[in-house]
Amino acid sequence: MQSEDLHISDQDLLLAADDDLPARRARQVRTHLAVCSACHRRQQELHRAIADFVQARSNATPSLPPPQSARARLNLRMAELADSQRPDPWQHIARRVFEWRLQALACGVMMLAAFGVFYLRSPTLTDEAWTTTHDEARATPDPSLTPGATLPLKRENICSDRAANASRVVPTSVARQVFAAYGIREPKPLAYELDYLITPALGGSDNIRNFWPQPYGTTWNAHIKDALEDQLYQLVCEGRLDLTIAQRDISRDWVAAYKKYFRTDKPLPEHFHFLKDRPWG
Repeated sequence: MQSEDLHISDQDLLLAADDDLPARRARQVRTHLAVCSACHRRQQELHRAIADFVQARSNATPSLPPPQSARARLNLRMAELADSQRPDPWQHIARRVFEWRLQALACGVMMLAAFGVFYLRSPTLTDEAWTTTHDEARATPDPSLTPGATLPLKRENICSDRAANASRVVPTSVARQVFAAYGIREPKPLAYELDYLITPALGGSDNIRNFWPQPYGTTWNAHIKDALEDQLYQLVCEGRLDLTIAQRDISRDWVAAYKKYFRTDKPLPEHFHFLKDRPWG
């Protein structure tokens, strides 16, 4: 502190003018100013600059304290320095958004490239597994359109009425409404079975919300579901399965029900040509 080569910073000179330095540091500054003419001159320059600044501000803002107030001089000086160094918040936000978008784009490109390599190198996923998953999605109805509907029947009612298990012809007017709801304008002949989600043999009703156009051109097709319907009917009438459980399982996810009751992950070969209901057209 005693050497003139170690000068006092402008911040300490300003704080000293406001008597805002710790006692020990204030004594060091006073001792240095007594022997350093350069720092003494710098202190006087700062005092004049602050006085001029406060005077100019006072002309526009009469409520400011008078120039002789050290607190007013210091606060104005610090505020001016802060304003001159504060970054534009909108520029900061825009820069961060731009950087984030660049990072997201880079990640997206990397993920797409990785997926492409995986897709090209995985014929099993591309062929068999993907087809099976896609077929299961096509084989099940839209629950918002076809949640299923039942009649208030008991096991004794459906099991004593053999006619309930016979194939039924769906009226053309109902069929057209069902195809339209599923966005099928011109259904190809023999390509669909206009199926009951819950078959009448299990107490299903003729309510339009119990129908959907089930395609034949999938692995999990109408033949496979017909086999499940026949199996559930036998289990219910033999007293081995509750009717409400059979209705729930086939309406919630008939593919999962098939796997459950036949204990298999794939359709059984003997069900590929199971004949029960007529194809549409």
